[in-house]
This record gives sequence, C-alpha cells and structure tokens, in this order.
Amino acid sequence: MQVSVENVGKLERKLTVKFPAERFESQVSARIAEMGSTVRLKGFRPGKVPTTVIQQRFGAQVRGEVLSDLIGTTLREAFDQENLRPVANPSVDTTGTPENGEISYTATFEVMPEFPAIDVTTLAVQRPASEVTEADIEKMIETLRQQRRSFDEVERASKEGDFVMFEYSAEAGDYRFPAEGQERAGSVLGSGTLFKALDDALTGRSAAEEFSADIDFPTDFRNESLAGKTSKVAFKVIKVQEPKLPEVDAEFAKLFGIADGDLETFRKEVRANLERELKATLMGRLKAEVAEKLADTYAEVDVPNLMVQSEARALAAGSVPKGQQPPPQLIEAAMPMARKRVLAGLLMGEIARKNELVVDRKRVAEQLAAIASTYEEPEQVIELYNSDPQLMSGLQNRVMEDQVAEWVAEHASTTVQNLSFDEVMRPAGA
Repeated sequence: MQVSVENVGKLERKLTVKFPAERFESQVSARIAEMGSTVRLKGFRPGKVPTTVIQQRFGAQVRGEVLSDLIGTTLREAFDQENLRPVANPSVDTTGTPENGEISYTATFEVMPEFPAIDVTTLAVQRPASEVTEADIEKMIETLRQQRRSFDEVERASKEGDFVMFEYSAEAGDYRFPAEGQERAGSVLGSGTLFKALDDALTGRSAAEEFSADIDFPTDFRNESLAGKTSKVAFKVIKVQEPKLPEVDAEFAKLFGIADGDLETFRKEVRANLERELKATLMGRLKAEVAEKLADTYAEVDVPNLMVQSEARALAAGSVPKGQQPPPQLIEAAMPMARKRVLAGLLMGEIARKNELVVDRKRVAEQLAAIASTYEEPEQVIELYNSDPQLMSGLQNRVMEDQVAEWVAEHASTTVQNLSFDEVMRPAGA
C-alpha cells in the first residue's frame, strides 16, 4: 500500500492511497465463492448455484461492497501510518477501476489541530458555591402552592393576584383588532402574562364593568399593527376571581408522590430536588467559566471549519421554530460563538487526553440515576440509556466534561464565589 499526504489548508489534508488490484480481486472472488454455498436462486439446488450465475446476478453488488470495505480498512491503516487524527469521516473519491495493477482513491478531511502546552495554572477561575437553606425549601413549597391554587369568583374590584377574564378591542389609527366584535382573554394580574399597562388598566375593576383607556403597547407586542403604538382599548370585565392556596397538609403532600402524606418526607423530597438542581447548575456554571477562560487564553489555536459550521447550524437552529432550517445569515452570525464553543471543547478534550483522565463510572451511574429520578418510571429510563450506545456515550461525555472542569479548577488560580440559591439559579440579567 502506498500513501501520500498533501496539506491543502491549515487543517485540511488530502490523502492519496494506492493498494494492489490483486488484493481487491482476491476478496471479490472469496466473497462470491462464499455466496455459492448460501445463496438461493429459483431453479438451482441450495449450494449448487454456478459461480458464473452468481457473478452475473451479484457481481456488481459484491465488487461495490468489497471496494467499500477495502477503502475503510486501508484508510484506517493510512491514518495510523501517517499519525493523522481526522475530526470526521473523510470525503472519498475513486473510480474503483484498476490502473497499472493498482486501485487508488483520495480522501479529503480535516485533522485535529496541534495544541500548545496547556498551562491551566495561569487561569483565574471563579467557582460558584451554594447550599440549599430552609428558606429556599419554604420558598419552593410556596411556589408549589401557587402552581396548584384554585380561583373563586368574587364581587369586589380586582387586585394583584386575581384572575380577570375580559373582552377587549383595540384601535390604532385606521386599524382595529379584532376587525369585528371583541376578543376574549384572561390573566392573573401581576403574573407577567400581560404587559404592565394592561395590568394597570384592569386593576381595580369589577365584573360587568365596561370602560376604555389609552394603552401604550410595547414595541415587541405580538401584533405588529399595535406594537409600539398608543391605542384606544375598550374593555368589558367578565369576571374576577381571587386565588385560593391549598393548605400544606397530607393531601397536599400526596399530590407530589408522598403516598402516606407525611410532611417531613415531603420536605426531604423538596430538599433533594433542590439540591439536585443546584448541583447541576453549579457544575454548568463552572464548565462555562472554565470553557470561556480556556478559549480566551488559547484563542490562536486553529479550529476545524467543519466542526464550527456544524456547531453554528445547531446554535442557529435554536432560534427558529422546530423543523425549520435556519437561514444562512443566522448561521453566519453564530459562527464566532460556535468557534469559541468548539475550541473550548477541543481544549478540554486535550486536557483529558494529556492528563489521562478517564470517565468515572460511579459518577455516570449517579448522573443517570439523577436523570431517571425526574421521570415517573425511572427504571425504564435507566434501561433505555444502558441499551442505547449513543445516549450512554452522550452521558459519558458530559461526565468527562464535568471531570475536566473540576480538574482545571483544582489546578488553576481558583476563587470560590459564595452565592445564595436564587443567585445561582436566577443570576442577575438572566
């Protein structure tokens, strides 16, 4: 086998491989001979199909399969021989026709970049730390009560926290919404479902009350004909309902899977859920911090274009409705962030490789158990992961990223940043 490598870019390589045509023909003959003992054709006894007939019926298919297998085998041999680390499957071009007793093909691909020595001791890393307090548990229980509140109709004027059902129409210049009649809507005042001007207009109103008001619609309002304009809005209040929160008792606890309704068990379950969310968020923030510091420090490292484009498409896809293809301009706008993400991932992978970090199987099991615990039938989720190599590989990769982030934090100049639960879960500006 003959191998030659050509550099066609910073990370692009063009590999030319030649192998003896005899190697190809001998494998084709062996494959056809093997088929002679197994193939079944009408008019022939099993194992008695003539070789010429097999060649006529299956020859083209066999030659294609053998060529594909040989290209795969010789390509791996060539990668090992030339010490190449491709980032993805190469693009292969070949006629498949022997010339001068050889079959040749070219493979074009990108390789992993050359990394400098990564010295994490120079990085200044901030590691967030927090814990769940009794106040956090009480706040979560109150949130759970709010989520399961009921509403009772009242005759008084509405106030914050009440549910108001109303009909309305809006006019801005020659535009009217709806074109005829009124639109019906409902919202809990102060919940953020409506914008503040509407909330304010509906506060202090009673059922059956009709009134109009000039309302300034926000610039991002979903109806473009009203967005950013002052409109005359006619209202009719249909009903006002006040919230009724459930008592924190045995019946309330049973709503959350506590079969015996024991409140202490319920509180322990709430704490466990909060601690699981907190742990995951703290790790996510640490990974983001380490990734950013690595990418900024080693920004000059070349990054495979194929990986950047793939990441940019994934980022852009998150900005369009599911199932739609993102437009080229959106993909292009995502390229800088995509490059930074890919670079950070490559650097973290190189740290793992150079420092011989291996996936902690115990942590994989713990993370899988944590994921499964959020489902009604956790055993089925665990079984699904264990039977799906792709799912398990993704989980193992996430665990390795966690381990690398912690390894970097242990060896870098790290400052612990003590935060409250809310500061971690709902950072300023988020």
